[in-house]
Amino acid sequence: MADLHSQMNLYSMTRMALTLGPGLGFLMYLHSSTLNARPDILDRENRIHDTPFHQLMDHYDFIVVGGGSAGSVLANRLSENPFWNILLLEAGPDEISLTDMPLLFPVLQRSPLDWQYQTEAGETYCKAMKEGRCNWPRAKVLGGCSTINAMLYIRGNRRDYDRWEELGNPGWGYDDVLPYFKKSEDMRIEEYKEDKYHGTGGPLTVEYFRYHSAMAPSFLESAKELGYSILDVNGEYQTGFTLSHGTLRDGLRCSTAKAFLRPCCNRENLHVSLLTTVEKVIIDPESYQATGVILKKLGAKKTIYADREVILSAGSLASPQLLMLSGVGPKDHLEDFGVDVIVDSPGVGMNLQDHVAMGGQVYLFEMPDGYEGDENYCFNLPKVFAPDTVDKFTQKKDGPMYWLPVCEVMGFVSTKYANQSDDWPDIQYFMAPYSDGSDGGLFGRRAVNLADDVYSAVYEPNIYKETFSILTLVMRPYSRGRLMLKNNKIDSKILIYPNYYGDPRDLKIMVEGAKMANKLAYTKAMKKYNVRINPYKLPGCEEHETFSDDYWACQAQHYTMTIYHPTGTAKMGPDSDPMAVVDPRLKVRGVKNLRVVDCSVLPYITTGNTNAPTIMVAEKAADMIKEDWGVLHKYYDSSEEHEDNASGEKSEENHDQLDGYEEVTGKPNADLIEGSVKAKEEVLREKPTTLMKKTPKRQKDMDYW
Repeated sequence: MADLHSQMNLYSMTRMALTLGPGLGFLMYLHSSTLNARPDILDRENRIHDTPFHQLMDHYDFIVVGGGSAGSVLANRLSENPFWNILLLEAGPDEISLTDMPLLFPVLQRSPLDWQYQTEAGETYCKAMKEGRCNWPRAKVLGGCSTINAMLYIRGNRRDYDRWEELGNPGWGYDDVLPYFKKSEDMRIEEYKEDKYHGTGGPLTVEYFRYHSAMAPSFLESAKELGYSILDVNGEYQTGFTLSHGTLRDGLRCSTAKAFLRPCCNRENLHVSLLTTVEKVIIDPESYQATGVILKKLGAKKTIYADREVILSAGSLASPQLLMLSGVGPKDHLEDFGVDVIVDSPGVGMNLQDHVAMGGQVYLFEMPDGYEGDENYCFNLPKVFAPDTVDKFTQKKDGPMYWLPVCEVMGFVSTKYANQSDDWPDIQYFMAPYSDGSDGGLFGRRAVNLADDVYSAVYEPNIYKETFSILTLVMRPYSRGRLMLKNNKIDSKILIYPNYYGDPRDLKIMVEGAKMANKLAYTKAMKKYNVRINPYKLPGCEEHETFSDDYWACQAQHYTMTIYHPTGTAKMGPDSDPMAVVDPRLKVRGVKNLRVVDCSVLPYITTGNTNAPTIMVAEKAADMIKEDWGVLHKYYDSSEEHEDNASGEKSEENHDQLDGYEEVTGKPNADLIEGSVKAKEEVLREKPTTLMKKTPKRQKDMDYW
C-alpha cells in the first residue's frame, strides 16, 4: 500500500495533469519514476512540519502572514532568536515533486498551487486574450512565487536602489542593499564565486541551468555581433547578455522554502501552519496597534495574538487586500464596502507596476547542415516529453528536465529613450528556443489565456515546427495600475487594473525593444538557420505591414503578458509622501506593530526579475526588526546551538527586558539596550527557554508531500 506521501503527491499530480491533456502520460511516468529513483527531490526528512490547528498557541511574538519569498526568509531569520516565538502562516501546501523540475515550471501555472488571478479588461492591453483578460499567476504554496516562477535570479540595477534612497528612504541605496543580496547567496557559477559582488555560503544557491539547447551559443553570438558584451548581469554592469542565472541547487529549483525553511524547520520556537488563510489583521481602533490576526484553517477559525508584531508578507496583491479589509486603505473605497476605516491610507493598492511583456514574436528556422537529430535545437513537445527524458533525469541527473527553454539567454539593452551612455537598461529580453506552437498549445496558450481563435490562426499552423521566440519586457514602466476590493470578503479575489500602456511612452519603448529584438533574429550568427518571422499575423493587426512600428504596437496591445512581477502596491516612502503606505523601516503608517515585508513595498520596480529583490527586502527587514527590538547581532543561525538552547520554559521577564522596547513608540530604547548588554550576555550562557512545544514528526507527517 502506498504511503501517505505517495497518495497525496499522486493526488496533487493527477489534478494538475488532468488539466494538461496530452502530457498526462508523460507526467505520470515522470512522477512514479521520481518517487522510486530521486529521494533527493522528495527530501522527506527535511519537509516542513505543519502545525495542527489544535497546537496553535494563542500568543506568539511575531506572526508572519505568507510563507512565500519574503515570509520564508523572515521566519528563518527571526527564529534565530531563541527567545522569540514565531508563527508563519501559509495559505497553500508544501512543495510537491513537480515544483523542483525547471522544465515543468509552466505546468504550475493555473494549477492548484496558483491563486489564478486575472486582470480586468482594458482598452490598451490583453486584446488577444479570452474576454480581454490576462492571467496573473500568484503562488499558493510554501515558498510562494519562488516555488512556481521561472527561477531567474536578477538583482536589478544599482540606480534602482539609489533612486529609492533619493526618494527619502535612507538605508535603501545600492551600497546598503548589496550586503543583503550577498548574505543570502551561495554563488556556484565558478567564474563568479570570488567576485566582490557575490556571496558564498548563504542559503540560496545560484547556478546556471544544467541543460541548454544547441541554439544557445548562437543566441549569445547574435548579441555579440550587435556589440553587446557577455557578462554577469548581477555584477558591476548590467547592459549585456548571459546564459540565465537561476535559483537552483544541483540543477533543481531552490525555492525560499528549500533554502530558508527546511534548514530551520526543527526549531522549537517556529510554528508553520499550512493551508491557513488570514481573514484580517486585528487593529485596536483606540490605540491604533495591531494585536493579532483572525485565521481560518480547514474550516476552523481562531484568533491569535502577536505580542510584538504582525508582519504581512502575502505579496503585492494579498498584502494590500489584507490591509484594506483590516481598515487601512483609501477611506472612500473602504466605506463603499462597509469596512470600518481605522487609518485613511490612500496609497494602499495604488502604484501598481509590472514588467509588461510582448509575447508572440516567433521565428521559424531550419536545422543546420549535418544535424542528425540527437540535439535539441528547440523545445518540441513530442520529442522532449518522452520516456528517454525521464530516464536521463532519474538515472543520470541530466537532460531536458533541467532546461528552461522559455529563457535560455537573457539580455538587458537600452532603447533610444534611455540614456545610451548610462548603464541603466530599459529593456530586458528572454531569448527562448520555444514558441506557442512548439508546445502544441499545452503551456503558453494556457498560461496567458490566449483566445482559441487567435491560437488557431497564428500559432497552430506552426505546431511542432522548429521555432524560437524573443520576449521583450519594459523595465521602467511609466504606467501605474491599481487594485480594488470586489467586496469585503477575503475569499474574493482582488480586482486588478494593470493599466498597461496607459502611459503611451511605455508603448513607444516596447516598439523600439521589439525592433531591436528583430535585429537579434537576423544577424549573421543566425543566418545558417534560415530564420524568418512567423508569417501569420495576429487578428486585428493584419492591416499593418510586418516589421512596422504600427504592427509592433498592435501586437504589444494584443499579445500582452505579465512576467509575474507586480510590485509597489504598499509602497515605501517618507512622511512627506501622502501615498507612502510604509515608512523606510517598513512599518505601516498610522498603525503600531504592523509591517509589510514583500515586493509591494517597492516604490519603483527594479530592472529585472523581482524575486531576488524580494528576498533582499526580507533579509534587510529581519535585521531592521532585530535592531528595532534591540537584539541585532545577538543571535545568529547555528542549528547545533539553537537545538541545545530550545528546551524548557522561557522567562517572559528576561525576554521583555532584553529586547529594549518602548511600548509607546515602538522604537529601540538606546539606554535600556546599552544597560542590558551584560545581562544579555549572562543569559546567553544559559539555556534559553520557550513556552512552545512541538509534537515530534511522525513518518506520515514527513511523507505528506
